[in-house]
Amino acid sequence: MTPEIDYLALAPEIVIVVTLLGALTLDLFLPRPQKYWIATLAVAGTALALIPLGILAINGETISMFDGSYVVDEFALVLKGLFLISAYIVFLMSVNFIESDRYYQGEYYFLLLASLLGSLVMASSRDLIILFIGLELVTGPLYLLAGWRKGDVKSNEASMKYFILGVLSTAILLYGMSLLFGLTGEVTFAGIAEATQGMSEPALTMAILFMIVGFGFKISAVPFHFWAPDTYEGAPTPITAYLSVNSKAAGFVAMLIVMYQALPGQSDVWAPALWLLAALSMTIGNLSALRQTNIVRLLAYSSIAQAGFMLVPFAAAAVAGADLESAFGATLIYLVIYAVMNLGAFAVVIAGARKTGTGEIDGWAGLGKVDPILGVLTATFFFSLAGIPPLAGWFAKFEMFRSVMIADPATISLAVIAAINAVIAFYYYAKVIKAVWLDDAVDTFTDEADQPPAGALRLALGVSVALTIAIGIYPSIAAFVRDAAQVLASGG
Repeated sequence: MTPEIDYLALAPEIVIVVTLLGALTLDLFLPRPQKYWIATLAVAGTALALIPLGILAINGETISMFDGSYVVDEFALVLKGLFLISAYIVFLMSVNFIESDRYYQGEYYFLLLASLLGSLVMASSRDLIILFIGLELVTGPLYLLAGWRKGDVKSNEASMKYFILGVLSTAILLYGMSLLFGLTGEVTFAGIAEATQGMSEPALTMAILFMIVGFGFKISAVPFHFWAPDTYEGAPTPITAYLSVNSKAAGFVAMLIVMYQALPGQSDVWAPALWLLAALSMTIGNLSALRQTNIVRLLAYSSIAQAGFMLVPFAAAAVAGADLESAFGATLIYLVIYAVMNLGAFAVVIAGARKTGTGEIDGWAGLGKVDPILGVLTATFFFSLAGIPPLAGWFAKFEMFRSVMIADPATISLAVIAAINAVIAFYYYAKVIKAVWLDDAVDTFTDEADQPPAGALRLALGVSVALTIAIGIYPSIAAFVRDAAQVLASGG
């Protein structure tokens, strides 16, 4: 029987496939000085993929293919929009960065587009096989991209650590999935949910914990975070930004979909584990960030802590046996807002490092006096990460605390841990802003200090800051994500 395929529903994925094949073809035939056309194609193709996404959103139909294993609904569209816009900003950040590093561009954009394709596939996956294929397509190319600076020892170390620990986590994740399939005989989430309802096999508990370990690596949650700081520091900065947003979002979505749709009846197993991951990630991530002097490593530990904040609503609701729908919506809202402001922060890092010639926080002293616009952008993104109104980060924090407080009084302990960690996070974010605006200028500024950032980087900064401010002032822009959570909850 021939499967029924809706090509409009698959149009975003098809556009990305055509774009990555076009990037590979151009790389074969273009001479070295004209490699920039590959970057142009990647940026244009990613933007073009948003058009069918918009058409699907306007139609508002839920499209199910391959016996329900691949679904395009409002939930999937929101995530695909997040992945495409994030990748678009990363491509803009990459254009001049990769050219300045004198490395071939074709493979870089091909691999990044392949990873983007995996995230789009994963957003629509509703069975274990497609989910695993999508998730590994997201991370596989990143093992190579993390070591893109081939002559840099730190970049080589970043790639090796990421690859070794990534392969180990993949094996653990796949073992958990295979156990789950062996116990239920099902691969679709709906089938697994029905088969595991009321099941109390020790092997099922082991399968769930193995999968949490695998997903925990993908989102760099404590204690599976050891790869993140070195990988973030050694990878090219645009790839670090992609790792902290798209790759992390893919891991989060995979974890929450599996727990919410495939294993809702086993929350007594996975809920305490997620509670522990949230508390440890917030606390250890923030305390480690306090000691950092390098801005990329600071953002790496910040990313670990933010993963904990994102887990808080879902973990609290699951532990309390409360409404998971509201918690899922709060986590997704946090994920969307985090993506916007964190991409902006990494774009600032690229621009700031070019002007100061260093990634050390002390070397950024007085940057705001040399370049007031870049100084304001730095303050905007770092204050937003800290959750200061009226920037977007405040709404993410508000939704997180709101969902915890309405879950159950028994979860107040997790809310207290989150509140303490929010204060700690403000300290190290403010440390960067203090260096930029209040410390005396140092003599490390480069010859580019008086030059504005490249056009593509300025566009990336502009898109990020516009969204960060707009969402903060008009939170309803992000609140629509709750509707997507409701679609998933209804079995879409």
